[in-house]
Amino acid sequence: MAEGGIGHALLTALSFALRRASVRFTQIMGEGKNLGAGSGSNRLRDVGTFCTISLDQEEVFRTKVYEKSLSPFYAEDFYFEIPRPFQYLSFYVYAKSVFQRDLPVGKVAIRKEDLCKYSGKEHWFILQPVDPNSEVQGKVHLEMKLNELITDNGPVSPRLQVRIIECHGLPLISGQNCDPFATVTLIGPARSDQRKTKVKKKTSDPQFEETFFFEVSRSSSYGKKSHFQVEEEDIEKMEIKVELWNNGNLAQDVFLGETRVSLKILRNNLVHKAWYLLQPRGNGTKAKPDDLGSLRLNVTYTEDNVLPATCYEALRDLLLKSPDVKPISASAAHILWDVCRDRNDASLPVVRLLLHHNRLLPFLTTIAALELENTQEANTIFRGNSLATRGIDDMMKLVGRSYLTITLKPVLDEICESSKSCEIDPIKLKEGDNVEVNKENLQGYVQKVFSSITQSSASCPPLMCDMFRALRQLACNRFPGDPHVQYSAVSSFVFLRFFAVAVLSPHTFQLRPHHPDPDMSRTLTLISKTIQTLGSWSSLSKSKLSSFKESYMYDFFKLFQEDKCIEKVKKFLDDISSNISKGTSGVEDSVVLKEGEVYKRTQGKKRLGKKNFQKRWLQVTNRQLSYHKQKGKDPLCVIPVQNIRGVEKLDEGAFNRKNMYQVIHSEKLLYVQAGNCVETSEWIEVLNQVSRCNPERLSVFHPSAYVNGAWLCCKGTVESVPGCKPCTASTLANIQLEIDCDRETERIFSLFNTSLPRLQKMEDACASMSVYLGQQKEQEEYSAFIIQDPKETFRTIKEIRDVVEELTAHHAAKGALSVQPGTIENPIVGKMS
Repeated sequence: MAEGGIGHALLTALSFALRRASVRFTQIMGEGKNLGAGSGSNRLRDVGTFCTISLDQEEVFRTKVYEKSLSPFYAEDFYFEIPRPFQYLSFYVYAKSVFQRDLPVGKVAIRKEDLCKYSGKEHWFILQPVDPNSEVQGKVHLEMKLNELITDNGPVSPRLQVRIIECHGLPLISGQNCDPFATVTLIGPARSDQRKTKVKKKTSDPQFEETFFFEVSRSSSYGKKSHFQVEEEDIEKMEIKVELWNNGNLAQDVFLGETRVSLKILRNNLVHKAWYLLQPRGNGTKAKPDDLGSLRLNVTYTEDNVLPATCYEALRDLLLKSPDVKPISASAAHILWDVCRDRNDASLPVVRLLLHHNRLLPFLTTIAALELENTQEANTIFRGNSLATRGIDDMMKLVGRSYLTITLKPVLDEICESSKSCEIDPIKLKEGDNVEVNKENLQGYVQKVFSSITQSSASCPPLMCDMFRALRQLACNRFPGDPHVQYSAVSSFVFLRFFAVAVLSPHTFQLRPHHPDPDMSRTLTLISKTIQTLGSWSSLSKSKLSSFKESYMYDFFKLFQEDKCIEKVKKFLDDISSNISKGTSGVEDSVVLKEGEVYKRTQGKKRLGKKNFQKRWLQVTNRQLSYHKQKGKDPLCVIPVQNIRGVEKLDEGAFNRKNMYQVIHSEKLLYVQAGNCVETSEWIEVLNQVSRCNPERLSVFHPSAYVNGAWLCCKGTVESVPGCKPCTASTLANIQLEIDCDRETERIFSLFNTSLPRLQKMEDACASMSVYLGQQKEQEEYSAFIIQDPKETFRTIKEIRDVVEELTAHHAAKGALSVQPGTIENPIVGKMS
């Protein structure tokens, strides 16, 4: 990504020390309580409610509808990268209406600055009313100055000059760019003098560049002075109010936000020029506590302030040496795992960084060998939560995402949509359930999932196959007398930690749009448990059915033909861990990777116009991109994946629309508008991923459109002229190109920085063990760390300390340069009315 790019950026580059900030969220939406209790709760008892997540005024996610409950349990997780700056993360609760617009019940709005305060813990938030005057976003750029004015009569009269330069990030109105204008008002104790700008058409970033003048009166105590200076007693009584509006033409104008600036900031004829955040009016009706109910949320918020790449060279090189360090426990990557308080946070950035630089396989192989050295029994192989198991788990989730989609999504869609009863526990059976019918339903589901998995070896990513082959060899070397361990080493990952987990929580792996309801969740739990057991049958030396605690599961597994299942599992495990390089045999099934409603610009149109954009159902599979008039209808256009030459964002100015991207293919350009900024990023990601190996991918593109005989970006008049901007992935794309190495290295720095006390303790342990080598007392005191070679570990810790100190200094320099308020990156929070 280019420096300062908005794709992962929250802040624009300020200097060498600040490059960008990145954020990621996980929202775990708990439940609502007493929704609408003080505003007609009876009507809410008869309708469903749902909750939406918005960045400022842009909705990015919504839950499914929960019927007829004043205290719904949403329990939905949402993970997403934030692709643009924002002021508020908001949660809206709506009452679902069949015949009219959905009715807002209330909202929770959390300022970006307050997110860290709530991050990582559950909180109950009281719902606030949804007041149109408080639904604001964006910022305004102002310049103000008090000028001397010599009148015909001689005395000096002050005049206020207000220049409204531009606005940025105004909200969409009905999904489209607004038609904004501004009013500028000088307000005093007994006056209100207003001016108005021209209306700017179809833009969320209007350029006004208009200047207004206001006469400013003096107090009675004012006397003529040789140098103009404003009396403080006068200034304190006046302020400038700037309001932004959407022009409604024949309808009512819509309030977009305001800011107020006191004139007392103007001193000695100096120019005041700054960006201000737009604020709500502040005169909305305040609800009494619990009038609208409450919402329980768990919000995890991470923001990374990423420095220029050169700042990370020392730490990155130190981490990339990890696979070669002997012993591996003395490497920087292993030390991070040892000292980090939350070890789950330590694994993923290391895995991503090593994956990008093709160093992951040797590292995982070496730490797996270390774990096996300390494993005494074959039946406990890779059972714990170690750096090896966590690292391989993270690797599978990163490189195996498409593999899961191809293998499991079709069958999970079928299961969730058919929704047959599958409860086989006699205690949990509902009235009217037939346990034999339920067993038959569950067996049918399990067989479909099991067959999809065991027939999927050709789709298994090469890196996973290489890892499984290494694990198999390591296990055989460690336990040469056990014929089953070669299978358990692989099945413990691919079945237990990969497929079974995805079946249990399909939403987490983007295999389903929402969490399953309680009945379907129970069905998926039973399927997942069965898949785990079937996957382990090939590695069990004892009776396969003797290990079941529940008698109903014992009876259920008698329905499966044990020998045939073992044969299929062994063949599958052999295929994904053999030394033979495999290719796909036959035609790969078409699998839907993403689909949804978008607006598409009619291809080949030369002129701008609203009619050129049409609502369509867009669908991308592993074979083709197609759009349809409606979901389920025949495609109106099909673009083979191999014909896609690039997928890039489109400048807003091209068609005066937000959230647009372009699909560059061998025919004509396809322009698409997604529903929100997160959807746009997801479409671009999946389309780039599915077309990443196309040999004719472009290295340059046009960021704007070809309209009326010219490219709007470079003014070139030939439509076929090469692009004027480098593509975001100009080389052969693969999973590595989706990793931001600087961001991952920044995360690792932050983890080391917060773990300095434990790093110090580990350093002390190395020093103590070197001096008192072999003393049991010292070894017990530092048993929390794996220290095989104290001197080598001590040397690595010193290198870690040096690079952490250097990066801390870079961040301090960045902080000193970025504190100035009033910049577009750090706008002033103005007064509220």
